[in-house]
Amino acid sequence: MAFKPHDVICENRPDGTILLQARDGLGDVADRTTDWLEHWADATPDAVFLAERSGEGWREVSYGEARDTARGIAAGLRSLGLGPDRPLMILTGNSVAHGLLALAAQYAGVPFCPVAEQYAAIPAARVRLDEIATLLQPAAVFAEDGFALADVFERDAFRDARPIMAHGPGLTLEDLTRQGGALDVAVTPDSVAKILMTSGSTSAPKGVLTTHRMLCTNQAQIAACLPFLRDRPPVLVDWLPWNHVFGGSHNFNLVLANGGSLYIDGGKPIPALIGKTIENNRIKQGTISFNVPVGFAALRDAMKADPGFARAFFEDLDMLFYAGASLPQDVWADLWAMAEDAGTQPFFTSSWGLTETAPAALLQHEPTERSGVVGVPLPGIDVKLVPAEDRLEVRVKGPSIFNSYLNAPDKTAEAFDAEGYFITGDAMRFVDPEDATLGLAFDGRMSEDFKLGTGIWVRAATLRLEILSVLKGLAQDVILTGEGRDEVGLLIVPAATLREVAEQDGAALICDPLPFQAALSGFTGGSAQRLTRAMILAEPPSIAEGEITAKGNLNFARIKAGRADLIERLYDDADPATMMIGGT
Repeated sequence: MAFKPHDVICENRPDGTILLQARDGLGDVADRTTDWLEHWADATPDAVFLAERSGEGWREVSYGEARDTARGIAAGLRSLGLGPDRPLMILTGNSVAHGLLALAAQYAGVPFCPVAEQYAAIPAARVRLDEIATLLQPAAVFAEDGFALADVFERDAFRDARPIMAHGPGLTLEDLTRQGGALDVAVTPDSVAKILMTSGSTSAPKGVLTTHRMLCTNQAQIAACLPFLRDRPPVLVDWLPWNHVFGGSHNFNLVLANGGSLYIDGGKPIPALIGKTIENNRIKQGTISFNVPVGFAALRDAMKADPGFARAFFEDLDMLFYAGASLPQDVWADLWAMAEDAGTQPFFTSSWGLTETAPAALLQHEPTERSGVVGVPLPGIDVKLVPAEDRLEVRVKGPSIFNSYLNAPDKTAEAFDAEGYFITGDAMRFVDPEDATLGLAFDGRMSEDFKLGTGIWVRAATLRLEILSVLKGLAQDVILTGEGRDEVGLLIVPAATLREVAEQDGAALICDPLPFQAALSGFTGGSAQRLTRAMILAEPPSIAEGEITAKGNLNFARIKAGRADLIERLYDDADPATMMIGGT
């Protein structure tokens, strides 16, 4: 398999700042994302581009069909008056219709904004949807099922937006293709292709203006470091949501730029839907597998129970790519062993980036045997590591980095330092401080850290992952507490089975403390690592209250603010719901 070894330039400034840059250049970059579709529709018109489940098999759309349909819809969008200043909101999950409409918008020079479908499906969360619509001011809004979301179209925030649907009582995609008209639009590299909402985990969601230059540069960067992508068109069976930058910009465009096939997985790594993901991976094998760590853990468990599934999963796999968090080393080791048993060894890797970076900025693009490494700068990316306390905050600039947020000049100005580097708020550490070519490892989000009353910092992101690794089977997630106090505590989002059998005491659960005490007994050392108490949440985090972001991550600040009364109870030793861990 062809990949490019790490080769970076490292400069150390007197103030402790470190600059990193890839030594190699970038190479050719497409002008527009639709140039990829034009190329493959001419070169391989009958090859499968997009597919979704239909009955026992798949509904497949070829490159030639995708181009013709997207261009027809694009003309219809322009006939409705959409344009650079009149965007489109896509309010649905991953689907063939969603993909074709997104491409049509890019042909038409219409910025589109994909929004998490949960905001529409959960009535209590629609206030979040209204906030996004008020910021975006869409000229049209698309929903796959126009019947199910008819009441959304009637909300005040959508009063001026034209409803479009795949099927329903109003204007459909087929209607748009019949609108006709010429598609004479000047789309340039600096035209806005899409507007992606930030997760809102540290502040109110912001709209990231994402240009064709950003998206096209990022795919050129990735392919330059992973040249096997151009040797064999990638095949993905993928669920990662397109309203998030990794699924919608990284994975979708990785397939499109390299003439591959994207089989849309309607499952997710949650108990109710993981079976669908496993089924889809059984009937269609990919050459690249993208997932979050919990998803790979579920696939690992299914493959342990069925060695035949493991052999089929790995037999044609070029790369296994985890994102969102570090892959637990035991999951890494098990998957590695299964691949060896299948007679192959795919490239295991990860990267780092944000919505504002299109997304990949760092990539581990040479083999490693350890989890948690996010690699080195991609070609064209300048990285600045700024000392902050005892860590290094990462900042980036380059042609794939955004220039501004939508209608937020103050937030845009705050996002960049005096040298034009985007201030990410994430921390990194060198895998080996003596050898920059071994890459960087993610060292937590600066805003999630907090200081105890003793003045000691708690590195929340790192500690959280360690806790989750030992609470396997007991917790879905945890929230660290203790800011301004003398002890670190936990609010635990329990496994569903635990919530079903425990006694509820208001918003907390009363559980047998012994399994937690046993699991956490190994956390010894300084006060920033020693846990003394835990409380289990009876009410799981709510997307309607903003406690869960559109990406599915916990909004820790929102949870702690909204459940301040529970945190007070947590630090009451006499409260029956407080489990004393002891830190021994």
